[in-house]
This record gives sequence, structure tokens and C-alpha cells, in this order.
Amino acid sequence: MNIFKHYHYGDWLKNLALPLESKILDLGCGNGQLLYEFYACGYSHFTGADPFMEKSIQINSHIHLVKKSVFELEGKFDCIMMHHSFEHMDHPAATIKKTVQLLNPNGKLLIRIPVAQKAAWRKYGTDWVQLDAPRHLFIHSEASILNLAESAGLKLDKVIYDSTAFQFTGSELYQRNIPFHEADNASHFLKQEINDFENQARSLNEQKDGDQACFYFSKY
Repeated sequence: MNIFKHYHYGDWLKNLALPLESKILDLGCGNGQLLYEFYACGYSHFTGADPFMEKSIQINSHIHLVKKSVFELEGKFDCIMMHHSFEHMDHPAATIKKTVQLLNPNGKLLIRIPVAQKAAWRKYGTDWVQLDAPRHLFIHSEASILNLAESAGLKLDKVIYDSTAFQFTGSELYQRNIPFHEADNASHFLKQEINDFENQARSLNEQKDGDQACFYFSKY
């Protein structure tokens, strides 16, 4: 049972509504898997950037992965994405400003991040799994990420909460002093418990009280 299923890339494409010729940048791209998914959907202009990859690589004529931070990038893009990478970056205000510089007029910025001050934090406190110190450098509230974006010249198009059962399973394991990355997490919970966690996550997302969200912005 996959208790860590995330919001599907097809939903991001639908909400971004990008023309197929759009130039897309994925910051914190890892091995570029998401860009492969977008490529399979018909898009053809991709750059992935990640300062922690082993080396830069040209996957094919359409996908180029570079070992660089956002501050080392040049060029212009129609869409920039950060899928759970922004919370790992230092200097968040400067990072947002740099992404705006890299965007074409009316360009889109998608940021997916954990969100502070929501139900899981209120329930678990310092055992909330999304704190994830020291890997997560900043955990923003909805207000703080909106303030950063507005100050940098972005307007909010949409917020979609996409938290999963992981906010409960991971936090429960922390409360029991069990590292979630060292065990088969599903084995610690009954099937009904996992179903209940999944139902709670869906309900919290509808109430905008889940512990992670997708923020869709446009450049003025």
C-alpha cells in the first residue's frame, strides 16, 4: 500500500495550463524524473537544475540537467517549478527574487512546500515529520510564502493543499522514536489506521489545513 502518494503531475499540468512549446525549469530536479513525465506529455524544452547532482548531463536534445544553484542560472523560462526543494534552500527571499528574474513576462512559478501552523503541527508539535531538521532549513506558513512572493513581483493564482497520510504516519513514528526512513512504515499501522489517516488528509486539504500545498504564481 502506497501511503506516501503525492499530487499527480497531471494535476500540475492542468493547473499551469502551459503551451507545449513552453520553456520549463525544474529547480531541485534530482534525476530529472518529473521532466521525463512532462516530456511524455508532449512538452519539449526542459532544464533541470540541482547543485547536489553528481554532474551536469544532457539527457537528450530536449532535457538538460545542470549541476547549478538557482543563482548560477541564466536565460528565460515560461515556467519554473520547485517541488519540495524550496524548504531545503537557504536565502529564501533572494531565491524567489532570482526566479522572478528568470521568468518571462506572465511566466508561472509553482512552489510545493510543507506548510507550518496547520493541523499536523498543532497535533504533533516537535514530532511533526515535516520539520525534518536539519534538511529543511525553512518551513513557511501560507502568509509568509505569500508575502515573499508579493514582495518579489508575483501574484497568486491558486493554492491547492495536497497533504497525504504521511503527515500522520511519519509523525506517529517520531512520537514512538522510530526513524521513518529505517523501517517499513506501513508495517507499523493497521490497514484501518492508514485508511483513517488518508481520509483525514483529504478532509484537511479541503479545509486548507493540510501540512503541504501547491502555490501557483504568475509574474506581473
